Amino acid sequence: MAFVIVSHMFPTAYSHLARILSRHTKMTVMVASAAMPVRANRVYVGPPDADLLIENYTFKVVSPRARRNVRVDLFLTSLAEAMGARAIGIILSGYDGDGTEGSRHIKAKGGTAFAQDTSAEVSGMPLSAQASGCIDFVLPPGKMPDELQRLVRTSTNEGA
Repeated sequence: MAFVIVSHMFPTAYSHLARILSRHTKMTVMVASAAMPVRANRVYVGPPDADLLIENYTFKVVSPRARRNVRVDLFLTSLAEAMGARAIGIILSGYDGDGTEGSRHIKAKGGTAFAQDTSAEVSGMPLSAQASGCIDFVLPPGKMPDELQRLVRTSTNEGA
């Protein structure tokens, strides 16, 4: 499984997110770039002032970004198209309803969608996704890894 972090940030901001995350995981953490292949057991961070998409197991970077607060929707929609039932989207703390439409696409393709519970410091994104009816799991972030591992075990056993 690969992990892709798509966050809201100002277009001119310089993000230290990849460096910060690398202190908390043994996985390789890097900023995603155009045509970069997506590999398991890595963490990718979306670049600033760009929309990040996934096509044919590689990243597509569209810069400048389309418009404000749709980065998560755009990525999750492309993930749903690329991965179908294997797509997993997680909506964490954030403003607005970004991620809701992308979660709908994931569910429509048979994938799995998570949303953070009431522990979200900013609840707009997770509550919007939950209200859409397309969320499979509402959990605090600390409980999500166990559920992800269970999903991987289940899909591995089904594919055997």
